[in-house]
Amino acid sequence: MISPTPRAIFLMLLGVPLMVAIALLRPELWIISAGWIGGIAGLILVDAVLAASLRAYHVAVDAPALLYVGGSDPADLTLRFDNGPLPRRIEILLEVNSFLEAIPAIGLRGWQDRTRPYSLSLTPKRRGLGRLVKLWSRWRGPLGLIQKRHVHSLDRDIPITPNIRWVKDEAIRLYSRDADFGIKTQIDRGDGSEFDALREFTTGMDRRAIDWKHSARHRNLLAKEFRTERNHNIVFAFDTGRLMSEPLGGVPKIDRAINAGLLLSFVSLRSGDRAMIYGFDAKPGLMSGFMAGQRSFTKAQDLAAQLDYSSEEANFTLALSSLASKLERRSLIIIFSDFVDTISAELMLENVKRLTDRHLVIFATFEDQSLAEMVDAPPETTEDVTRAVIADTLMAERDTVLLRLQRMGVQVVETRPEQFGAELISRYLQIKQRDML
Repeated sequence: MISPTPRAIFLMLLGVPLMVAIALLRPELWIISAGWIGGIAGLILVDAVLAASLRAYHVAVDAPALLYVGGSDPADLTLRFDNGPLPRRIEILLEVNSFLEAIPAIGLRGWQDRTRPYSLSLTPKRRGLGRLVKLWSRWRGPLGLIQKRHVHSLDRDIPITPNIRWVKDEAIRLYSRDADFGIKTQIDRGDGSEFDALREFTTGMDRRAIDWKHSARHRNLLAKEFRTERNHNIVFAFDTGRLMSEPLGGVPKIDRAINAGLLLSFVSLRSGDRAMIYGFDAKPGLMSGFMAGQRSFTKAQDLAAQLDYSSEEANFTLALSSLASKLERRSLIIIFSDFVDTISAELMLENVKRLTDRHLVIFATFEDQSLAEMVDAPPETTEDVTRAVIADTLMAERDTVLLRLQRMGVQVVETRPEQFGAELISRYLQIKQRDML
């Protein structure tokens, strides 16, 4: 597509007063008006001929096959002119759908062997199916009177999944921190409460593990060695309702919860436990069976990617009652949810209390950073003081709800997003070591 630039239109309009004056005062000089129009039109035509050709222009886009929520990945572009003149500056704009952050137009200069490589950053907003729609290119002629526009249709879909890359990096860090010379080791013996064997007592061992009866019989200090318990049921219950679909630091809370849940599921499956994914909002949603074995982690990732966002309020009565009816043995239930005040949390408290009669429950939520910032902000106006008082009241109500959960025997994990996964794993390991399941 070729079109005139604002400069060409301005030059055309510049001759209008002259044409009007000639028409009113000296009509016989109309040839001057025609000459002005013809001259500008000729310059536009020359500019179109001298400009880089649309037919010689080609675009190649190399986009990632998968995108992760909370991360960014490059899409590599290669612009090329086969022959003819090269534009001094070319503008490009990658059109994407609402699942990806909009990318502003970029002006590029400089060519290498008639090509111009460039990388654009693709940043997902939420899980779903991102789409690269079109790549728009535009450049001007050497006189700046015309611009040529090229539209390259892409129509390429890119799945957006939970940030499994972060999960893998964290898992590698966790399981390789005790590695020696590249050999990853994991001590399963001595960390649990199930009796495994007797061994000779050595310095550094817990004295409470000494078996005095067998030590007297063998006339040598012997200690009991324990092993980590396995085959426990771990339920990951994700609230996908309105509050959890709100952004936290630019990423929806539910996506941050899914990332932490997947990290813990990786650890629990590797430890020999069984994991189940459960999602709910106004009604129960996705419910998988219990998965066992390290190979099941891929299935857990696919199931977690199916947890959709919702604008409805979570129905804890229906969701937790339905979950409890499906569990046949004592399980560790991790509820990823959030609340605003004590009134909205009443139903949640009542139904969580019923779960604690038979199961061990962890309530995992994020710290409300916005409220903390309002309380800590220096008051400069009366509105700041009012805002700080209201925020402090909401934080006090939040602490009251969390305290009530703890009194009911619920394990509470409330921390910042960057510490969420590590805190969950730490709590899980403590539960295993204390044989609370």
